[in-house]
Amino acid sequence: MAVFGGANLGSVSFSSHLLNQHSCFLSCPLRLLPSSSSNRTSLLCVVKSFSGSVTAGTDTSSDQSLLRDTSTDAGPPRMSTDWKLAKAYCKSGDTFEGEVEGFNGGGLLIRFHSLVGFLPFPQLTPSRSCKEPQKSIHEIAKTLVGSTLPVKVVQADEENKKLILSEKLALWPKYSQNVNVGDVFTGRVGSVEDYGAFIHLRFDDGLYHLTGLVHVSEVSWDYVQDVRDVLRDGDEVRVIVTNIDKEKSRITLSIKQLEDDPLLETLDKVILKDSSSGSPSLSSNNGDTIEPLPGLETILEELLQEDGIEAVKINRQGFEKRVVSQDLQLWLSNTPPSEGKFVLLARAGRQVQEIHLTTSLDQQGIKKALQRVLERVP
Repeated sequence: MAVFGGANLGSVSFSSHLLNQHSCFLSCPLRLLPSSSSNRTSLLCVVKSFSGSVTAGTDTSSDQSLLRDTSTDAGPPRMSTDWKLAKAYCKSGDTFEGEVEGFNGGGLLIRFHSLVGFLPFPQLTPSRSCKEPQKSIHEIAKTLVGSTLPVKVVQADEENKKLILSEKLALWPKYSQNVNVGDVFTGRVGSVEDYGAFIHLRFDDGLYHLTGLVHVSEVSWDYVQDVRDVLRDGDEVRVIVTNIDKEKSRITLSIKQLEDDPLLETLDKVILKDSSSGSPSLSSNNGDTIEPLPGLETILEELLQEDGIEAVKINRQGFEKRVVSQDLQLWLSNTPPSEGKFVLLARAGRQVQEIHLTTSLDQQGIKKALQRVLERVP
């Protein structure tokens, strides 16, 4: 394929953006937790652990922690009213201050009127773990018992007695309004997955309030097969914000876009000189000596059908030491045109080919023409 230019929370499932940085629900024996009243006891039943990532829409009801509040002085009418209130909070997105009554292997237990809600550790603001990275999450949880946290209701399922809370989402509106596309942050790697790395963003107050995702394709201009070969938990990195999805409370980041893509320059800059001969490992097109990269010939033929494109010719090719992508990639060089000729670079594997475009179009016109061609070519 040619590339140009470079919560559903119906059950208790979460998207991978919500459940990252720590393992989630771990098995735990039954535990009696004292309530604020001496004659009130809340029974928390935590059953079955699970491993692996949890995706949005996956029914994990058989593996999920079940929160059952059996307060002796809070009868069915009171609890039913509080479930309705919890559902209202979930629908409105409003936050409330909840007192931390305890914790288990997977998260905090937070009082919501006559109910006890569950806040998974990954739903704590990242500033808590980043502030004292030497402490385990359970040591941090112990210090939070008795304190109050701003939380948002993520799920309120009365039938299955599941009340899931998030501090991270409660603080999202406050800090996300100060984040814009193009902003550069110093961040700390929170966790590394097969598809990318979650980065905690450090704000001007020195704390890490929000978390974004660097996709594997945005880690480096070099080909990255395993993100763990480049990034590790706790690493400090510089990232740039490339997208903000306010509806889903997600921030997309890039590391490589803080550096110039070598293919945005000329082939002479891309291909290093041979140390033995002192000359670049380039070859010029003398006749038909350069075989077009797979798929490139069809693209160039289609490009000639576009208005304003007068001629296309593979001029030179070179071989890099690194492999960025096995797919065919096309890049329009930012070098000024010479005698009406623009430079288009094509790369697949280690090969890079330089194509000269003779055209009356400007750069934007060429980009639009290429986009139309790529939409036609399978």
